[in-house]
Amino acid sequence: MSRKVREIKKNFTVFCEGDTEHHYIEEMKRQKRFTIALKTVNMEGGGYSNFLKKLKTDGNTNSLAKFIIIDGDRAISEEGEKKKLRELLEYCILQNNRGRIPHLLIVNFPDFEYISCLHNPDYRGQNVAQFIMKEMGYKDIDAFKADTKIYSVLHKGRSSSDVMLASLNRENCFVVNEFKVNKTKFEIMVKTVYKWEKLGQRGSNINEFFEILNCF
Repeated sequence: MSRKVREIKKNFTVFCEGDTEHHYIEEMKRQKRFTIALKTVNMEGGGYSNFLKKLKTDGNTNSLAKFIIIDGDRAISEEGEKKKLRELLEYCILQNNRGRIPHLLIVNFPDFEYISCLHNPDYRGQNVAQFIMKEMGYKDIDAFKADTKIYSVLHKGRSSSDVMLASLNRENCFVVNEFKVNKTKFEIMVKTVYKWEKLGQRGSNINEFFEILNCF
């Protein structure tokens, strides 16, 4: 009797902190037909520690990779958050070193609103809030964050994620996940490197999120 071959599903898990990220990825996964389990983390009362608690209790073993998408400004502006970010980073590195489900920490600095502006080819480092209101037509940032169709808004006309990815200043990234993909075995090997002196500089490694999804 032949042994039953276990089917490997191409699933991903994304942990994110804000409405904008949630709405963006939720619509993106529908349009692109990515299989993503999206888990929003409430940052109130715990900050980055809430991500760590969520990761430690997450039992999703069917994921090819777990992406933890956070804003980096909290580590600069709030007391004690840099230490919590270090603990979160060290946990992700530990999982990767042990060969478990890859944990890819994605840090947007200062925040995802900045990344959103980069989708527009006319953005040249202007004030983020003013640019969102003037160029995207929102009355304020709260209206922008509440828009469930934000992915479509940022992919209208000349704006797109391709524009954003081409505009990223990757030299400023605080954290970089060096990865290798084995498509045959559906494996992702990750080595995470970081430089604390880069924290506080505008940049992001969100390109890794798009690159890995597109591998499958």
